[in-house]
Amino acid sequence: MQKPLELPVGLRRWRNELFSAPQQYQGFEIALLEDCDNAYRFTVTVDASKVAYVLTRFSRFFDDEAFFILEHYPEDSLALRPSSSKERPDPVVHYSPYLPTGELLQLITPYLERMIHDGFVGFGLANNRKGLELFFSEEKVMTFFTDNYLRLSDFLHRQQITHSERLVLPADFGHDHLSLLGFPRELLPNGLKDFCDRDLDSNIFCEELIEGLDMYQVEEGLSFFLTCKEQEQIAELMQKELQGDELAEIEFGSLLLDWSDFVTECENGFEGDLWEYRQGLKIRDTIQVVIEVAPPALAAKISSIVTAPDQNFQTTLTDRRKRLDPPSLPKLQQERFWYQGMVQKQGIDLRRDLIRQDWFKR
Repeated sequence: MQKPLELPVGLRRWRNELFSAPQQYQGFEIALLEDCDNAYRFTVTVDASKVAYVLTRFSRFFDDEAFFILEHYPEDSLALRPSSSKERPDPVVHYSPYLPTGELLQLITPYLERMIHDGFVGFGLANNRKGLELFFSEEKVMTFFTDNYLRLSDFLHRQQITHSERLVLPADFGHDHLSLLGFPRELLPNGLKDFCDRDLDSNIFCEELIEGLDMYQVEEGLSFFLTCKEQEQIAELMQKELQGDELAEIEFGSLLLDWSDFVTECENGFEGDLWEYRQGLKIRDTIQVVIEVAPPALAAKISSIVTAPDQNFQTTLTDRRKRLDPPSLPKLQQERFWYQGMVQKQGIDLRRDLIRQDWFKR
């Protein structure tokens, strides 16, 4: 008979629902990703004691390199929440640079058990070029993204995790998220009982990870998935169409995120100078090159990914009858709306450069 799921200590079911609410068991579900015919999301529940093993075993599919994802609630994000608010603030997400997979595992292993059991921390590994991601959320559910569902199904079965027609998740029952600092030592897993308060504080150990891995904060507004085949297609197109351009060497998924981040910065107030502003527009030029030379289905998919940031960028623009002259290359079929007008919220450096170029006299 299957045993109920072994939960991390940081996720606690409400006592009055221990027996009346549905029990959780190890298992997985599969679903096609929205607007993606050949990529899948695996939702997986796994015993807390097996999480590190599953992550380590799965990491071999990344081959040479991967990047680390960390999601947590820094102390200052809680301090900024209005005292009257009953809602928890959104977590902060950081990515590491790509690192050799073995080196990355070696660096995160001392923190794994703390991240698994703390109720306010999520983490994962990914390689966009291979169309692969594993993420263990603060809800203590594993999510895999892949375009090879047979390989991943086989992998999970080898870990004694079987397919479920109806997977029970924490959203199906009442529960609390708890920090490791809130537990007496005797209630912590054996591997954590000898840790001092400082080492159990997620604000401290997450900051250590961020600094040690040179991680950078990312906005979670743009969500998309490009399969390994699509990534390879795009890389070939970029090398062919953008020979000698430094942006041709950057992973296309990163460029999509950079464009979204640039738009967000413009919405909040662009603090860079005119050269930096033009660099943001150049990213959109590169994306448009790929859209115009890619096969129709892939081009439509990329266009749909940038629809929201494109629309948001257009709402930030003023003086749209004037044009910031685009570069002569690359040649594009579409009119570059991103050069029409200027963002409303201009920092001192950008405004100074625009004055020098007589933007406001036109």
